[in-house]
Amino acid sequence: MVLDAQRGRAEFALTPVAKKMGGVNPNLISWIGLIIALASGVALYLSFERHYLLIVGAALVIVSGYFDALDGKVAKLFGKASKKGDYLDHVFDRYADVFMIGGVAVSAWCNPYLGVLALVGVLLTSYMGTQAQAVGAPRLYSGLLGRADRVVLSTLFPLLQFVLIWAGHPYITVGDISISWLEIMMIWFAVIGNLTAVQRGVITWRNMSKEE
Repeated sequence: MVLDAQRGRAEFALTPVAKKMGGVNPNLISWIGLIIALASGVALYLSFERHYLLIVGAALVIVSGYFDALDGKVAKLFGKASKKGDYLDHVFDRYADVFMIGGVAVSAWCNPYLGVLALVGVLLTSYMGTQAQAVGAPRLYSGLLGRADRVVLSTLFPLLQFVLIWAGHPYITVGDISISWLEIMMIWFAVIGNLTAVQRGVITWRNMSKEE
C-alpha cells in the first residue's frame, strides 16, 4: 500500500480551506499539526485503560495528518514556500511520527521491543528519503511505506482495536502468545518500514551510479 502517490486525490479537501488562509503563516499550521500529533500519542498511550481514547487518538491522527498537508498547500498557493518552512515541516513530521507511533510503542498494548523496531523502521524510512536529497540525488517518496500510509494505518488500527474489544476479540492468540491488533500495526511498521528504508537506499545508490 503506497498512498503517498494518491495525495492528489485529497486536493478537494485541502484547496478550499487553504484558499481561505492567505493571512495565516504556514509555520503556525505546522505547529498546530504537531501539537495535535502529541495529543494523539497521549490518547493512544492512555487508551489501554480508557478504550474510548482509541477513537479519540485515531481522530487526532487524521486531523494532524490533515494539518501536515495543509501547511504546504497554503505555502504554495500564496507564495510563502521557503527553505526554512520546508526544513521545519520535515522536522515536525519526524516528531509527529514519534509522538503518534511512540504513544502505542510505550503503551500496554505493545511489546516495548517491537515498539522500538517499529520506530526505527518509520524513522529510517523518512531518513533514507531525505538523505537521498542531501547527497544530490532526487528526493524519494517512493517505497512500500510512505507517511500517508502510516497516517491511514495509525487511524484504522486503533478503530479496529476498539471495535474488536467490544466484539470480544481484542487479541489474536497463537498458542501461548497473544498479540493485540495495535501490535499487528507495529509489526507492519517494523518489517515494512525497514524494507522501505532498504528499498530507498538501493534506488538512491542506483541513481548516484548513473551520474558517475
